[in-house]
Amino acid sequence: MQFVLYFLVCLIATTVGAISGVGGGVVIKPVFDAVAGMSVSQVSFLSGCTVLAMTIVSLLRSRGEKIELKRGTLLAVGGAVGGLLGKVVFDWVKSLTGNDGLVGVVQSVIMILLTAGVGVYMAFREKIRTKNVQNAALCVIIGLALGVMSAFLGIGGGPINLVVLYYFFSMDTKQAALHSIYVIFFSQAASFVSSLAMQNVPAFDPVTLVVMVVGGVAGGFLGRAFNKKMSVRQVDMLFSILLAVITLISVYNLVHYASLL
Repeated sequence: MQFVLYFLVCLIATTVGAISGVGGGVVIKPVFDAVAGMSVSQVSFLSGCTVLAMTIVSLLRSRGEKIELKRGTLLAVGGAVGGLLGKVVFDWVKSLTGNDGLVGVVQSVIMILLTAGVGVYMAFREKIRTKNVQNAALCVIIGLALGVMSAFLGIGGGPINLVVLYYFFSMDTKQAALHSIYVIFFSQAASFVSSLAMQNVPAFDPVTLVVMVVGGVAGGFLGRAFNKKMSVRQVDMLFSILLAVITLISVYNLVHYASLL
């Protein structure tokens, strides 16, 4: 029953993540924090692996869709470096505090602030004049910031990716979703390789990893299929619902981790 729950959470999260471009980890991470009884390190690593599998499938399924290779690749390079830095920051915070509960509190607070900021942006989106960044260095810096946030939180992207792509690159929802998946792939791949190279992989049940990754792969297939059939308005609506869900789960996790201190 436990593995069925893990599979369903990962399937639903990565399906929604592939449709909207948030990655899936933004749902998997807080839900597993709440119900799986694993450490922060275990959840972050397993969530990252699941999202990485989803992005590979999503990108393979999106080969006929247009990615702005110049800006997209610059963002991805920044995301990859950011993924490495974010993993270093996570390990540093963990070693500094020596307390998984405190790390969980920090992650939950950041998630709540990010989703609240994204919600405010979405509420006033029509009134905000967007940019169209072409400068290569700035593209890399933006990707770097997204990668650090993604790897530190263990969420594989999240709502902040979409808002950044909306604002700095004037992309619509479906364009932003595809480019977000592209950036997430590089940042999560870099974070995964870093964990292996630095031998910072936490102990985990291999069956749990297999179940989660299978859910992520299936979610990647379903998400891209749904994305192609949905309108921009429908994807926007899904994204708004997702924001509310993420906020509620993050508040629950904040209370939970604070109680462990």
